[in-house]
Amino acid sequence: MRGGDNRTGELFSYVDLEARVRRDHPLRAIRRIVNEALSVLECEFAALYSPIGRPSIPPEKLLRAMLLQAFYSIRSERLLMERLEYDLLFRWFVGIGVDDAVWNHSVFSKNRDRLLEGDIAAKFLAAVLARPKVKKLLSSDHFSVDGTLIEAWASMKSIKPKDGSGEPPAQGGGRNAEANFHGQKRSNDTHASTTDPDARLYRKGKGKETKLCFIGHGLMENRHGLLVDACLTQADGHAERVAALHMIEPLADRPTAITLGADKAYDAEDFVNELRSMNVTPHIAQNTNGRSSAIDGRTTRHSGYAVSQRIRKRIEEAFGWIKTVAGQEKTSFRGRERVGWAFTFAAAAYNLVRLPKLMVASS
Repeated sequence: MRGGDNRTGELFSYVDLEARVRRDHPLRAIRRIVNEALSVLECEFAALYSPIGRPSIPPEKLLRAMLLQAFYSIRSERLLMERLEYDLLFRWFVGIGVDDAVWNHSVFSKNRDRLLEGDIAAKFLAAVLARPKVKKLLSSDHFSVDGTLIEAWASMKSIKPKDGSGEPPAQGGGRNAEANFHGQKRSNDTHASTTDPDARLYRKGKGKETKLCFIGHGLMENRHGLLVDACLTQADGHAERVAALHMIEPLADRPTAITLGADKAYDAEDFVNELRSMNVTPHIAQNTNGRSSAIDGRTTRHSGYAVSQRIRKRIEEAFGWIKTVAGQEKTSFRGRERVGWAFTFAAAAYNLVRLPKLMVASS
């Protein structure tokens, strides 16, 4: 018999969110790891809030919601709150009841500075990796490093001379007036963006388009390709090597040598010598484009060098996910600190997406 197309509903609803989420849903394993990491950060959260006053939205719930934004490629916090209004899975993951009201999207903006001040993104990444079931998955001897461009939330039209002179005449009116920059020379020394002064003009290589951007850096362990550290710097030719030294130094404080794989952009004599002084074996691709490489046969003759060169490319998978799925290809924030916070938090989200299957395979 054909059923009637009638609206069903009851005055009272008894919905158990726990029963609505299937037992093998991947978010269940992720939520357990997230809750364990957040419990470790409880003291960090307490230090960020005043002991008196009106209770705020718990930072744990804010961070769980931001993870969902990365997992499901939700492009704005306004849309995230709309999704949280009707999606039972989202409510279960964040930790709010069926009848609880969701908060206004402006709560994220008001609390972002507080989370930024406490460096919560980096601490959350470290807390996730410190879980016993996660820690045993990580390699402690072999790592890879690389950088990727993060386009700034600023238009090329926002670039003006620092001294205020020589601004190109606008053609037409309106908020987005046309401007002709042909024949003008621009550089980071003489020009800056009025929208995001921290962004820098940079291009990936010859023939590539120059953009306002930052550089995001990641340090990957080679066993399963998880990111063990992430940071963001202004875009310049030395940023990748400086960031690599900064990230590998805490891991190099040990009696036995570790290896660091990287592409040929890191093949610089001063960088290689610095790594060796820290007892780090540089498994860096040789750059023989018109000059001699700082990596010689003492390194390339070992079979481990070829292995590092093969595995180091997996870091591009992490960057691809962070930029396409987590929405960091073109950031929606301004300022190096805010953009860096979002990049590091997206790195933690990437690890969380991969951990459930890795943990099952290792058990």
